Amino acid sequence: MSQFFLPAMRQLVAIRLRSQGLSQSRIARLLGTTQASVSMYLSSGSAKADSALSRFSVSKADAELYSARLASAVSSGAAEGVGTLASIWTGILGSGAACGAHRTLYPGLADCDVCVRAYGGQAGAKARAVADVSEAVRLLESAASFVSVMPEVSVNLALAAGEATSPSDVVAIPGRIVKVRGRAKAMLPPEAGASAHMARVLLLARAVRPEFKACINLRYDDKVASVLKRFGLRVLSVGGRSRASTDDPTVEALRRRLESSPDAFDAVVDEGGNGIEPNLYLFASGAREVASLALRLAASYSAS
Repeated sequence: MSQFFLPAMRQLVAIRLRSQGLSQSRIARLLGTTQASVSMYLSSGSAKADSALSRFSVSKADAELYSARLASAVSSGAAEGVGTLASIWTGILGSGAACGAHRTLYPGLADCDVCVRAYGGQAGAKARAVADVSEAVRLLESAASFVSVMPEVSVNLALAAGEATSPSDVVAIPGRIVKVRGRAKAMLPPEAGASAHMARVLLLARAVRPEFKACINLRYDDKVASVLKRFGLRVLSVGGRSRASTDDPTVEALRRRLESSPDAFDAVVDEGGNGIEPNLYLFASGAREVASLALRLAASYSAS
């Protein structure tokens, strides 16, 4: 990884950032390298990087996609860049695409399948989901406007790992995302099985809309309702219950609503009730996508 993959990705990201108008010194700071190295990356073209990546069965189209993701991530911060890099690399390891290059360097690994077992299938899907949720959380933590749409019960973000079938297959934040000195802050790193409530909401929604992979809960009030209408999002409403009705009244109400009238929807509104705060549940195809949608809503909410 450090000998072939990382230098190649640094070069492609440097070329992409330069095309966006960034100076060599700025690119060097973002990539954690020297300006002389950036100058070398830019002057030598992408052929060497493409050749290095081909060792891992990374096509030119995939390389462009990876470099675009990394360029966006490092522009948001070093930690986000590392999270994105880890997500890309573990995906390559889990697919077995790095095995050929590794065995060429170390023939004694001819029978090794550690990376495929560790990062492939559902185990690999959970590792990638943790990295993706970490990246999404950093987006939320970096946005000052996000606290305006955080409910009193705090926020959680859930992501289905692979073909998730149970709450243990859904990655979320233990202890939730809370307000700390006027900013959002995750209490702990994401992990699988961290929120049975968010997992059950997401799994119910996925039964009707399989393209939904991620979910986030936000505050709900009249201003949020107006923003949802402006965004053209289809809302499914449940609510009007007492906290004592069931162990998870939101989940039970959503289940009954979907069974009786499974209309197309983009968001679920829990209107609350006696002892229950109203909440909005937004859905999207990924952790970063649902975080970006939440930030768009927060920006519109703060401006209105």
